[in-house]
Amino acid sequence: MLRIGVDLGGTKIEVVALNGLGEELYRKRVPTPREYVATLDAIEALVFEAESLLQQKATVGVGIPGVVSPFSGLVKNANSTWINGHPLDIDLGKRLGREVRVANDANCFAISEAIDGAAAGEAIVFGVIIGTGCGAGLSINGRVHNGRNRIAGEWGHNPLPWMSEDEFNSTDCFCGNKDCIETFISGTGLVRDYKLAGGHADSGIEIALKLEQGELLACQTFERYVDRLGRSLAHVINTLDPDIIVLGGGVSSINQIYQLLPKVLPKYVLGGECRTPVVQNMYGSSSGVRGAAWLWNNS
Repeated sequence: MLRIGVDLGGTKIEVVALNGLGEELYRKRVPTPREYVATLDAIEALVFEAESLLQQKATVGVGIPGVVSPFSGLVKNANSTWINGHPLDIDLGKRLGREVRVANDANCFAISEAIDGAAAGEAIVFGVIIGTGCGAGLSINGRVHNGRNRIAGEWGHNPLPWMSEDEFNSTDCFCGNKDCIETFISGTGLVRDYKLAGGHADSGIEIALKLEQGELLACQTFERYVDRLGRSLAHVINTLDPDIIVLGGGVSSINQIYQLLPKVLPKYVLGGECRTPVVQNMYGSSSGVRGAAWLWNNS
């Protein structure tokens, strides 16, 4: 069975074709047109090109930086704003002559790692993307769990748990609330905290280098960061108790996270014990597009 996955991002559209074993047969990326009809044109062309070269019709899944509302059937919350307010799955389905499944890109990340990635074989997988922002998705038995409101996994827009006095009412989130988890544990939040402490850095990668060099300020900032990440993930464990947590995004490449976090989590998990593995992803930036293809797993 041929599965085609499409990753619709703000700057590029990527397509991948996988066989039933998850082996990659085709991959291509093109710049994203910042207009709705042109975006449909680009995805249609990529799918038909892949099928023509492989001489086989495929299922099609699409990962987007937003969700299709279960109430209106229209895309919402996408930072690729030109797709908001449109029935993307329906419009693509009409063009391609088949049902098209559309899911949030963080959910695609989670299912990719659950099917044949770092969490292969685990039943309940919580996938977290920590980059410029912070997103998460949930896979149960190899299938995306969207939730009734299509917001399963959006734990980054809950308040940071167990806030200290200096953390309370200290950040503003684009969602309109204050002190969201995202504002503290995203790469942007890490840089913000480092600068507030008197440091100078433009990215989390730069702070990671300073951390490796043993700079005191970077070490102190990172200690606060891991504690905040631990508090945030403890809420997930206390609520869902997943079999494994997989981290993705730029911040996930900081190796010290995996050394320090297991020591922090038991402080906040109910009962003071925690054996939940927190691991780095296997497929990196390819996880989203592979997960879009796997939206048709076991269906």
